[in-house]
Amino acid sequence: MAPKTNSLIQTISNSISSPVDELLLAALERGDDGAQTGRFLVTYKEGAGDEALNSLKSQGMRVADARDFENQAATMEDVGDADALFLPEIGVALVSGDAAQERSMGIMAEIAADSPVESIDPEYFVFADEGSGGYMPGSQSGEAPGYKSSNGQTQSNQVTNEYLRGFLRAAEMISRDLKSNGYSQQEIEEEVQVLGATWGLIACKVPPSIRSGAGIKVAVLTSGMDLGHPDFAGRSFTKATFVGQPVHDLFGHGTHMIGTACGPKTPAGNTPRYGIGFRTSIFVGKVLNNSGAGTTAGVLQGMNWAIANRCPVIFVPLGGAGGPHPAYTAAGQAALNNGCLIIAGSSSSGSSVGAPANSPTIMSVGAVDQNLKPAAFSPSGKIDIAAPGVNIFSSYPRPRLYNTWSGLASATAHVAGCAALWAETSPMLRGLSLWKKLEATAKRNPPFFPPYPPKHPKLGAGLVQAP
Repeated sequence: MAPKTNSLIQTISNSISSPVDELLLAALERGDDGAQTGRFLVTYKEGAGDEALNSLKSQGMRVADARDFENQAATMEDVGDADALFLPEIGVALVSGDAAQERSMGIMAEIAADSPVESIDPEYFVFADEGSGGYMPGSQSGEAPGYKSSNGQTQSNQVTNEYLRGFLRAAEMISRDLKSNGYSQQEIEEEVQVLGATWGLIACKVPPSIRSGAGIKVAVLTSGMDLGHPDFAGRSFTKATFVGQPVHDLFGHGTHMIGTACGPKTPAGNTPRYGIGFRTSIFVGKVLNNSGAGTTAGVLQGMNWAIANRCPVIFVPLGGAGGPHPAYTAAGQAALNNGCLIIAGSSSSGSSVGAPANSPTIMSVGAVDQNLKPAAFSPSGKIDIAAPGVNIFSSYPRPRLYNTWSGLASATAHVAGCAALWAETSPMLRGLSLWKKLEATAKRNPPFFPPYPPKHPKLGAGLVQAP
């Protein structure tokens, strides 16, 4: 097969059905800002409705409407050669580069006062939110469970033993913290005797909770899920892909995050409890490919799909450049208007909060370590709440089954799981009410918090707590 020419690469980059890898290649070939895909996002004014869709058609565009697809899961294969894809729940359209250029649509385009258009912006690439430069695996041997290492232990036993050692250190820290905050010795013993749960779940008071997340839909928008993981046997998944690859997770990010937010209460064998909402309904939206890369439009497609399915909790553990982006802000507002809450990791820059978490309508999460101090990789700024994000044990794609990672995504998974438990307590806790409940019940550990607001620049309202 002959290699692609530059002109063909340019054409691919302009298509709204282009795979992420082709978009990345085209961006390199163009030699322009590598963070931009070459396509554009049109954000419409709130309430524009069908006027927004008609404005695209009036310009002679071939438009794919997400409502024409089952559950609004418009895949790349479905949209074909359309010039634009309209996402009605959030009021945003993706427009190909060629179609935008032919109609002089761009960031410098003048928008009439009576136009339904709020903003026209370039589309960007997004990547898995990976803490400080990447995840920190709990074991480096890479052997699959069932294969013996040099010390005779299986891989799963090694990971579990490393977890247990970390747990003992965390239990001692939690004991000191509780004692300093006026808890009785009996309460302390009850708190730290939960040896069957990860330190993150204990810090968030998940094990004593009577809630399971039953009846609550949790959408997780990342790299998919290992649908055959044995810890999830019998669990139902509603799934959709927005990157042109099967939902099955080969990257690991999605399986790990779903494990923390929605994993089992009692995993098999001596594996500790690592999951929070163990009876939630899991909606798997694959918006990152098997290399951990995606685009803003893919994420927005996932958000639109999750809102259309009225998922009270929408978990987005990824980060992108710039922001706040109008499209993400519109998606966050649409979620709140429909009783949904989008929760996002605060990016992985270590300094500033990135997109989509920096939008005012999206809940942003910071990370703490086992000492309940801000993690080194957690940024300052628009942080709404904090959660455990260092050395987090959770599920991983087969054959490994488990892994221990660190990052803001792991912190966000704890918040998403606790949000599902709170949502179960009352049908009134939806959207903004759920956001406020999470903040109001967060633990404000002295000396890291003032006695009264404002929020801490790295920890927001405090450490998320289960009901």
